[in-house]
Amino acid sequence: MKTDMTVGSPIRHIVVFMIPLLVGNTFQQLYNMVDTVIVGRYLGVDSLAAVGSAGSLIFLINGFAIGLTAGFSIIISQHYGAAAYESVKRDFAAAIVMGMIGVAVLTVISVCFSRQMLVLMQTPAGILSEADQYLKLIYGGMAATMLFNLLSNALRAIGDSRMPLIFLVVSCVANIILDILFISAFGMGVTGAALATVLAQLLSVVCCVFYIAKHVEVLHPVQESFHFDWGDVRKQIKMGGSMGFQSSIISIGSILVQTSLNRLGAIYVASYTAASKIESIVHMPLISFGLTMATYVGQNYGANDLDRIRKGVRQCLILSVVFSLVTGVALILFGYHLAGIFVPGETKMMENAQIFLNISGGLLFVLAILYVIRYSLQGLGQSMIPTVAGIMELIMRATAALAMSKVWGFTGICWANPLAWIGACIPLCIAYVVTIKKMIYLQQGLRENRCMFYKNERGGEAT
Repeated sequence: MKTDMTVGSPIRHIVVFMIPLLVGNTFQQLYNMVDTVIVGRYLGVDSLAAVGSAGSLIFLINGFAIGLTAGFSIIISQHYGAAAYESVKRDFAAAIVMGMIGVAVLTVISVCFSRQMLVLMQTPAGILSEADQYLKLIYGGMAATMLFNLLSNALRAIGDSRMPLIFLVVSCVANIILDILFISAFGMGVTGAALATVLAQLLSVVCCVFYIAKHVEVLHPVQESFHFDWGDVRKQIKMGGSMGFQSSIISIGSILVQTSLNRLGAIYVASYTAASKIESIVHMPLISFGLTMATYVGQNYGANDLDRIRKGVRQCLILSVVFSLVTGVALILFGYHLAGIFVPGETKMMENAQIFLNISGGLLFVLAILYVIRYSLQGLGQSMIPTVAGIMELIMRATAALAMSKVWGFTGICWANPLAWIGACIPLCIAYVVTIKKMIYLQQGLRENRCMFYKNERGGEAT
């Protein structure tokens, strides 16, 4: 079901569009947490640490591919908002071609060098082999991850957030069933967890393809659609490359954090992994608000409606910040007990996880602002400032990983994410204010020119 966000109540469109994203993203993170719980309960702390130690490297490569496809969809949303449907088909065709080329290169490189990257991160010897097995399989299935994100982002760009949710739920349920089957029944260890993830993601791709083929005519490229408008392709590469680069920059900071954790030992890796999984549950609604604004702002930018953009961003910020304050308090109050779900009785792990959640929960509202403003800027076609913000995140995470960890140990590392949020939020907020002021100035200039034109016409002057 496609949604035109250029007419009607902004807050209604934002909430209605965001709810399927919220449910889907939260469901996915619940799955990720269940996946981690299954690994921790069936395989133990070392296997949990092995999966956790691979997480930042997965985000490094898969995050780039996901960011790439998200950037492609921004241009699709702008053309859809402008009712340029043939351009939407060309954009989609170009995204498929560029996405496949990009993922082929990334897959070969990442599979070949996965073990070397783990060694460079000083992964503990006791978990190195398991981490490498897990990583190679996840990297090998990267094409499925990229394709699902490309197709679901294209659907969201035209205002359909409901069907990607359904396909995501199907994938997550299949993933949990396969996890239990491969790990518990077949005894496949972390290899089974990785294989379950790849197969479930492939199922979601098949669902997306059949749905688009049957129901979404605007995303049916024809032969002429592959005669690309190279100006639009450059815009897609610029936006997609920027968002992919941002993800990679952020993940480099996460790799530095993971390296510092590896030096502390497996119990600290497991603690951070468990706390991160808990925190990610409340991140998903905040990300959903941001993704909603990328589509909302993109469509209204295509329709040249600045007033709706400003109103929608303001209303979404209020909703997102209020939500973050409530969930931040919940993390602080219940973090210890939630951490116990992963490996019951590991009190040291639970205490460490509570330290992490106390720090991040208190500053979660900063992340809420960051997501709304970052994705709104991307909806406006801005690529440079979000990249600068990503560099700021890297600097702040590196500071926590390399300097603060030496002074305060695990507690210093726990400051990495909140400091990164603050560092990124400052340039993003400044850039948003400046961008909106420029757009107001240009809009006022156009109005003055129109008034002068009509005045001159009434006076009988040619213009």
